[in-house]
Amino acid sequence: MLLVAGPDDCGVAEEVWRAWHGSVLVRHDLRGLADGVVRRWVDAEVETVELAHGCVSCTLRLDLVPLLERVGGRAVVALDPALDLEHVCLALDEAGIAVAGVVAVVDARTWLADATGDETMAERGLAAADTDERTVAQVVVGQAEFADAVVVDGTADPVLDAVLDRLNPLAPRRARSGLDVAELLAAVPADARRGRVDDGFDPLVCGRPPLGSAHGVCVVRVAESRPFHPMRLHLAFDCLLEDVVRVKGRVWVVSRPEAALWVESAGGGLVVHDLGPWPAPGDRAQEVFAITTTPAAAERVAGALRAALATDEELALADELEFVDPFAEWCDEAESC
Repeated sequence: MLLVAGPDDCGVAEEVWRAWHGSVLVRHDLRGLADGVVRRWVDAEVETVELAHGCVSCTLRLDLVPLLERVGGRAVVALDPALDLEHVCLALDEAGIAVAGVVAVVDARTWLADATGDETMAERGLAAADTDERTVAQVVVGQAEFADAVVVDGTADPVLDAVLDRLNPLAPRRARSGLDVAELLAAVPADARRGRVDDGFDPLVCGRPPLGSAHGVCVVRVAESRPFHPMRLHLAFDCLLEDVVRVKGRVWVVSRPEAALWVESAGGGLVVHDLGPWPAPGDRAQEVFAITTTPAAAERVAGALRAALATDEELALADELEFVDPFAEWCDEAESC
């Protein structure tokens, strides 16, 4: 089964379907999801599906997964924007349905603005539910990063190319104009992700992105053994939300030495999760990877993170000091601890 994510007004999903002989093309329209109604296309046949509960998980569990089981997984699925790509892949993996590849469509005219903005999916009219707090940046960056292959629709942009080179160095990238689907899929490397979702302790970046700057796009890597001061790290997060495409990192704070915290941002959207205990004591270290669109943003991010590290004096008095820990509240709100 192949997944196609991203805006697809240019017809990439149909072209992939035509190139993958013997497959069916599946689409969902989730705009009526809140009322428990989903419209679904299988090839040219449209059907209205009524669900007892209008939610994305019900759409996956009660409609998409059974449909793919019936067609033997030989399908091209054009994902509705409300469907989170990683959640779809998790549901398919639990059902034993193999993902042959993920193709992301990137609109060269809007992607960079979306990837560095703070507009929410709800403001764009694409929310999966009333509780959907995702930003457009989190969705479009996640799709391009998770993909096994990328199709760029629109005029080539050197800044966009530089970002994608660093965001997903493994994925072959082709222009929509003159696209050869068979050649693109054949170019996907043998060790591509193919729907596999990271567990939080995997490498922060798949492949080897260029670390030098290009067209103003920079990579920041912060790797330190000493912990962060919890409140200074919390305050440093403001630096991660301007002229920054992506931040990913595993960190620890001096007040919670046993906990591995996951930090991830895209544009103006930021999430923090508790991954649980470190797999081994020697793994406890700061590792943060960021992609910025300006050198000034790269310097700001690196400086803010390093300034948030605990000092020698704070480490020496760690057992005596009472640190204010904002991350406990964040994790409680996310119900991820």
